[in-house]
Amino acid sequence: MAPNYSARARRPNCLFYEVAEVKLPFTLDQGAAAKAAFGVIILQADETLESEFAGLFDQPGLALYHTRIPSGAEVTQESLARMEREMPHAAALLPSARDLDVVAYACTSGATIIGPEKVAGAIHTVHPKAKTTDPLSAVIAACRHFGIRNLGVVSPYVAEVCTAMNDLLEQNGLTIAAFGSFEQSEEAVVARITPQSAHDAICAIGRNDAVDAVFASCTNLRTFEIIDSAEAAIGKPVITSNQALAWHMLTLADVATENLGPGMLFRGRP
Repeated sequence: MAPNYSARARRPNCLFYEVAEVKLPFTLDQGAAAKAAFGVIILQADETLESEFAGLFDQPGLALYHTRIPSGAEVTQESLARMEREMPHAAALLPSARDLDVVAYACTSGATIIGPEKVAGAIHTVHPKAKTTDPLSAVIAACRHFGIRNLGVVSPYVAEVCTAMNDLLEQNGLTIAAFGSFEQSEEAVVARITPQSAHDAICAIGRNDAVDAVFASCTNLRTFEIIDSAEAAIGKPVITSNQALAWHMLTLADVATENLGPGMLFRGRP
């Protein structure tokens, strides 16, 4: 429809005219999340998860929404425990036009200190119908998927957080057969540990004959580009926080995961 210039309005250095408003027709569908809607609560200090998640949820009918939660610059039991009271506020910033299918809290150490049950409870205060997960729960699910019992662990954390995490893994039926840590408390340092350093650490732990698979912990540790090569080097599954979290989120929503991401976990076999 051609503009109607019959009425007048002022514009600088122009003739007086007015463009008539045209009411446009439209139709509705189920939106971007026609099949499944996912929410993920990311640490304020996390610099890695979003880039590693990119593409994993890029399928027709799937939508992934992010929110941030305040987090300390250092990983300590005290800073992690403070996140529990902030979690409902962060979860409330996720879209609510439709029920979310899965909401994840993306912090391995935080899930360790707060506890997966309390994480789920905090999320359910805002999204009561959503399934919930976290990296620790996702890794445990991945180990059960593969039938893994003896786990090697690569961690960036300080001793108090490492001990709590390993204890929780063992409470869920796993044996920590080998363990190594970069012993860092600052999130900014962890985000800058090179993927090659992660690869070398995974291989050093994974070559232990007692280890069935290696878990590389922390959503801020960059691993996606080296998972396949590390698995080829040690001949065993490599499970990382971001990889397991994405796989578990998709699995909980009954979305097929084969070949969507790196590693044996996304190939469905050890």
